[in-house]
Amino acid sequence: MSRLNRTDRPYDIVLFGATGFAGTLTAEYLAAHGPAGLRWAVAGRSTQKLERLRDRLPGGERIGLLRADVADPASLRALAEQARVVATTVGPFVEYGEELVAACADAGTDYVDLTGEPEFVDLVYVRHDARARETGARLVHACGFDSVPHDLGAYFTVRQLPEGVPLTVDGFVTADAAFSGGTFASALNQFARHRQLRAAARDRRRHEPRLAGRRVSAPAGTPRYAPEVGAWALPLPTVDAQIVRRSARTLDRYGPDFRYRHYAAVRRLPVAVGGVAAVGALVTAAQLPALRRRLSDRLRPGDGPSAEKRARSWFSVRFVGEGGGRRVYTEVSGGDPGYDETAKMLAEGALCLAFDDLPPTAGQVTTAVAMGDALIGRLRAAGIRFRVAATR
Repeated sequence: MSRLNRTDRPYDIVLFGATGFAGTLTAEYLAAHGPAGLRWAVAGRSTQKLERLRDRLPGGERIGLLRADVADPASLRALAEQARVVATTVGPFVEYGEELVAACADAGTDYVDLTGEPEFVDLVYVRHDARARETGARLVHACGFDSVPHDLGAYFTVRQLPEGVPLTVDGFVTADAAFSGGTFASALNQFARHRQLRAAARDRRRHEPRLAGRRVSAPAGTPRYAPEVGAWALPLPTVDAQIVRRSARTLDRYGPDFRYRHYAAVRRLPVAVGGVAAVGALVTAAQLPALRRRLSDRLRPGDGPSAEKRARSWFSVRFVGEGGGRRVYTEVSGGDPGYDETAKMLAEGALCLAFDDLPPTAGQVTTAVAMGDALIGRLRAAGIRFRVAATR
């Protein structure tokens, strides 16, 4: 299906899960920053909540309203058929996300989400990538703090290095921010599903084409002191490194041999040790259903940090790239990573797919592959910083 044929659909963008915490922030961003003439709608299972949201958004009288429910596949198909791009915040995605992806793949509708769940990304590739390639749909996962700063930051760093030579990039994440209930629920869900996660990864490897003539890796690495950033580097077992690796597999610009490692950067050793212990305890607790329920009850989906807390929050991802006798230091940074900036990334990603002149891609693709320089330009204009700090 040609993307030109979708212009007669009633909406450029439909935001599904608009009344949740991240969804409301994304709706507010689109209402405040969407271009003149943007045709968009909010969608979810409660018409009453959607109406209340729409009534308080600027220009609400021009915003559409669609009722859809993850338990009603027909409603998701109807939603996908009315949109050029669907953006969704409804998770945990491995539980609630697949029917919407399937609907978008069938309808040839571009799709963006906020998932940080590797199992979900792998399942979607195996089950829906081929159909999306047939219809021309672009399925873009991890279009929030997971994993836009890391994926586009690595891409930005590679662009500063020589072409056609082996390259290495290390990413170091620091942040001061709070979790929402939805993020906490997704994390607990992932920790409890380690067997399913490994099985999905194995299944993807069986279906994924072999990379010919090039090598790409994203090893976990080991804890170490990183003098290049003056901090202790702790391997981050998040989806981000996998997303960067998939961008590098697709784009020849990453060179004939590319390696990426992903770390949390912690200045003080006692804090680093405490962080490792806390994550270990949470992983252990997630294996016990009763304890997992008690933890979930403490921070429910829909809850999140206050505007005051978000205003004090920030993130920085520093990259060290090397290749061809050159070393470059870059940084991607911004405000509250989990919510304000994530809403911005999701909204700008949806707008980018809807309106920008992009490379011809289809199927499951990353932000770097699908949007690359265009999305970097949008995010810079929206206040997220991409900069070269130093070169050697």
